[in-house]
Amino acid sequence: MEPTPKGRDRGHRTLSAEEKTQARQVSLRRIGRLFTPHRSALAVVTMIIVLSSIVAMATPFLLRTVIDSALPQGDVTLLVWLVLGMVAVAAVTSALGVVQTWISTQVGQRVMHRLRTDVFSHLQRQSLGFFTRTRTGEVQSRITNDIGGMQSVVTSTATAVAANLTTVVATAVAMVALSWQLSLVSLVVLPPAIWLTRRVARMRREITAQRQRELADLNVTVEEGLSISGVQLAKTLGTGPALIDRFTASSERLVDLELRSELAGRWRMASMSIIFAAVPAVIYLAAGLPGTAGTLSIGTLVAFTALQGGLFRPLMGLLNVGVSLTASLALFARIFEYLDLPVDVADPAEPVHLDRVNGHLRLQDVTFGYPGSDTAALAGITLDVPAGTSLALVGETGSGKSTLAGLVSRLHDPTAGRVTVDGVDLRDLRLADLAAIVGVVSQETYLLHTTVRENLRYARPGATDTEIEDAARAAQIHDLIAGLPDGYDTMVGSRGHRFSGGEKQRLAIARTLLRDPRILVLDEATSALDTETERAVQRAFDALAEGRTTITIAHRLSTVRDADQIAVLDHGRIVEFGTHDSLLGRNGRYATLAA
Repeated sequence: MEPTPKGRDRGHRTLSAEEKTQARQVSLRRIGRLFTPHRSALAVVTMIIVLSSIVAMATPFLLRTVIDSALPQGDVTLLVWLVLGMVAVAAVTSALGVVQTWISTQVGQRVMHRLRTDVFSHLQRQSLGFFTRTRTGEVQSRITNDIGGMQSVVTSTATAVAANLTTVVATAVAMVALSWQLSLVSLVVLPPAIWLTRRVARMRREITAQRQRELADLNVTVEEGLSISGVQLAKTLGTGPALIDRFTASSERLVDLELRSELAGRWRMASMSIIFAAVPAVIYLAAGLPGTAGTLSIGTLVAFTALQGGLFRPLMGLLNVGVSLTASLALFARIFEYLDLPVDVADPAEPVHLDRVNGHLRLQDVTFGYPGSDTAALAGITLDVPAGTSLALVGETGSGKSTLAGLVSRLHDPTAGRVTVDGVDLRDLRLADLAAIVGVVSQETYLLHTTVRENLRYARPGATDTEIEDAARAAQIHDLIAGLPDGYDTMVGSRGHRFSGGEKQRLAIARTLLRDPRILVLDEATSALDTETERAVQRAFDALAEGRTTITIAHRLSTVRDADQIAVLDHGRIVEFGTHDSLLGRNGRYATLAA
């Protein structure tokens, strides 16, 4: 079982001061701005609610007339009309309620849709650094659990507030119209009700924050334990039982938090129910006291107690909405935290458009350091790669080769210096334009859980089947695909585990070549290929590299010996530079690597 961090009880953890401050700082005005685009629909809903509440207030007055006039006088005609009026009120309010629910739910779902898409879009713009620091399950939990947890609040809060508030006000006015003295007796319960509600709201907000963090932990366990790679690791290391224990413990903590969330303040609210239930008895007592006896008709008393009973539901509903809204502030805090993340690698405010891309790549005194690291991953890198030429980067693991390739594709921005294509700084190009210019095949191949055809078309949605097959032929993978039972319609499977490492890499090569980029970055692109296949793919690369700028990173020096330029990196610096033959003749670092 996963150990509990020292000094913290995962099941009954309280919010830190920072987390409490974060939840408090969620602006209700900011939440309200989510509904701004739907002002017209909300105005219609509000009018429907007001109309429905006003119509519903006719019922107690109809009831009083039935008791005080129609029944004692035996006026059947009046009685029929009064009864029909009650039925009409019920029918009108029900119809208005259906329309109100339809409009309000539609508004709420549009707001939910906007939140989901805004968070997803914003996270798509985050740099790789964010995703290396953040657990995948945590990100998924924010989009699904946190936004899903807000659904009831988002879809019903505005209308619930309007409906309950209107009903409370209309009922209070009707009660005063019937008897202002009894109204004072009824409203004496409001101060304790409001005080108790605030206490319950604070309790639920803290529990909600804990519950969402636990849901995120549960998501992480599922992601790590039930992915293909996770299952393989668990089976080979025999850690399945430990994972089950970890999941069970997390689920048990979640059960406890769910119970606490549901039961938080229930005893307090139950006591309020008792008080509200006792009010009619007090009203009957007040009506029968010597000083007030005979001043109220039976119809008025019955109508008043009916109104008072009807006041309980909207009043408690209004207070409960306050509890739910306060509790949901923890969810909004988590969502807004992601929406407020700064974008490290962003589109320029005024992008430069290249009408014709030659592919002349330059790195000018480039330095780059990863956040939190005191040592620069690259320092003082200057390279000039003319259009249509090839550059090879070699060096030991950790020398900075892949980091340099990441700067060319703008996965990172340099800390100092600049990277240019045809004289234009990469930071002045739109990310979409840069992705069309620079194609990357990395050593870590990621394939989608869809068909081979759609995996390849992912690189260029408008590609024809002929273009897809041509790219596959160039990557030496067409024959293998054609030999599958379903050919290009074969399902790849989760993360491409249906294929071998070499096959996956050739699919990735075909996918990149389908974009026809002017600059190719091959980061260990042939590392998983056997010698024979590597030669075939290398021949394809040699043919396709004509007219393109190519940067190749490789441990096997046989794949880079024909490069126009070779840069040898060591601890983020270029220590040697030249051609294969010239570097061998120096008997330096390159010659050592080639030995």
